[in-house]
Amino acid sequence: MRNHQHCFHIPVMGIGHSVDTPIRVAPLGIGSVISLVDDTLLEKIRSYYCKQYGFPYVKLGRNEPDGRAKRITAYLDIVGRIVQLGLERIKRQPFFEANDKSRYFELLPEEADLKQEYNRFLKMDAGDERDAAGEALTQRMRPGSIDVNIMVKLDAVNYDRNGSPLGEEFTDAKAALRGYANSRLRSAIVFSAGMNPKLFTYMTRFPDFYRDETGQIKKRIILKVSDFRSALIQGKFLAKVGLEVDEFRVESGLNCGGHAFPTNGRLLPCLLQEFKENRERLTTELKPLVYRYYEKMGWPYPEAASNSPVLVTVQGGIGTYGEASRLREDFGMDLTGWASPFLLVPEATCVDTPTRRLLAGAGHKDLFVSDVSPLEIPFNNVHGTGSEIWTSKRVAAGRPGSACPKRFLRNNLEFSQKPICLASRKYQEKKLAEIDAAAALPDGEKRRLRGKVVEKTCICDHLGNGALIALGMAKETTAPPLVCPGPNIAWLNKTYTLKEMVDHIYGRGPCLVPADRPHMFAAEIVMYVDHFERQVASCSGSARELKALEEFKQNLERGMDFCLAEALKPPYPGENLASIAPCVETQRVRLKGIVKRLEKRMRALAGSAAEASSKKATPGEDGKKDRQQGQAYLLAAKPEYA
Repeated sequence: MRNHQHCFHIPVMGIGHSVDTPIRVAPLGIGSVISLVDDTLLEKIRSYYCKQYGFPYVKLGRNEPDGRAKRITAYLDIVGRIVQLGLERIKRQPFFEANDKSRYFELLPEEADLKQEYNRFLKMDAGDERDAAGEALTQRMRPGSIDVNIMVKLDAVNYDRNGSPLGEEFTDAKAALRGYANSRLRSAIVFSAGMNPKLFTYMTRFPDFYRDETGQIKKRIILKVSDFRSALIQGKFLAKVGLEVDEFRVESGLNCGGHAFPTNGRLLPCLLQEFKENRERLTTELKPLVYRYYEKMGWPYPEAASNSPVLVTVQGGIGTYGEASRLREDFGMDLTGWASPFLLVPEATCVDTPTRRLLAGAGHKDLFVSDVSPLEIPFNNVHGTGSEIWTSKRVAAGRPGSACPKRFLRNNLEFSQKPICLASRKYQEKKLAEIDAAAALPDGEKRRLRGKVVEKTCICDHLGNGALIALGMAKETTAPPLVCPGPNIAWLNKTYTLKEMVDHIYGRGPCLVPADRPHMFAAEIVMYVDHFERQVASCSGSARELKALEEFKQNLERGMDFCLAEALKPPYPGENLASIAPCVETQRVRLKGIVKRLEKRMRALAGSAAEASSKKATPGEDGKKDRQQGQAYLLAAKPEYA
């Protein structure tokens, strides 16, 4: 059952910033997402809320058998219990008073049936009819969905006390999935960061992911996807084992918070247009596979579910009511996700005060795409966090790296038989020693390589520290906080009430961002040109790299043309469509300049390779031939480079 009273949801934010968001906003009907990465953090937060509500608490220790799954189940059940208590408390409140019951209805979007019925109710005269109408409204109040998120690639093997690997079902992602599946929640699980076939297959063990006799799915599946092709591939994989995707959640590759997963130059509006044009395939190609599986298993497929629609939603960089309106009205998106703006709403997110102040004062130069993630995926960041200061101090003291207390990002086998994390002290000490021992490396190159090693940060620990500090369970001096906002937060400059932010989203209050803020489509164009420039700077000249760059450039140029066409349409209220055309003009010039610099480098590489070819072959000859082939490809693909 979908609990969508609102036109927006609050996506997962880091590991800790939305850890208790459902407790804060679900009783008011707003849905949000909890990260399941850090079960030890969830256990600490569970102890806090058990104390706050007077619930009995029995600690689930780190070495508890199947402890990760049990800790996740216990936390989610406590959250669900608290949310239900909160909603029941609100339901008991009277109408026509300044209380949370009035707040519940006032926050609803104007077009919602429940909001319109509430507005009619307010105009009714006192009496039995109004009392009956009020009781009917109360019965229709529902909590926001308490959804959870798993990064499917974080599926590390775990070991027992003797160092022996535990069974396949005890890997991080499967244990997290089991923890959610065993909880009492009726909500959804969001799978992000790719596809994990073993994890998806593991879901078949839990009946809650299938339809019951009434046609309902107790635990719905949401896939966060980068494009339509990915959505169809993953959807078919799941459908073949009878699992239905309830929602495909499309996110901008760069105009978002957390880890950034850039596309091959395809801009968000082009991706959304593809979903709009092919959306019917998400039903016509997936449903028959589901039916076939139910038939194979001898299960009747509930007739009531035959016409259940698949939702398509979008998130990443949305900043105004007008932009959200375009996404829903022009591109047919069912819901929009607003994450980073809620980092500045204390009623909604668990962020420590210093970090919240840092975000409120952050400008465009303070927000950047960093390389601090041990996953070696671009990571949105802001200068001045406790984590950045902590990491710098350790490097300056000659003790870089973390003790790796949680071990969620272990993925490197370079110096050990068991995976270790790139941010760990163990890895960094060995890697730095290797670099120092490389006599053939110039000093400048050694400094560059050392910098790349020591900038890796213990994000799986630091991303949860802000929540502990905010709840008074830790101090910044010993628990450095990290935050990963989207660049869109630069346009917000203070903290806001929940009402202010929701009214901003629905266009019924003062706009919280300046009128000259560039359109989200324009902002994304700039980010993709930035990314292209970084790719060009690191390009060695191989044929594969140059082919990818050419594809990226062509996709980006097509995306710019599409955005120009969008800019000719009438704007929605508060939508700065006028910013798109000058942005495209500027970025086209910039893109051309980047390509010219690449052309110059390729000519130089080709010249070096030609000179080397006249000499006796050397051990590095294969690499030079590869660059020669790359130059040939570039000249053939784009004659103007010649």
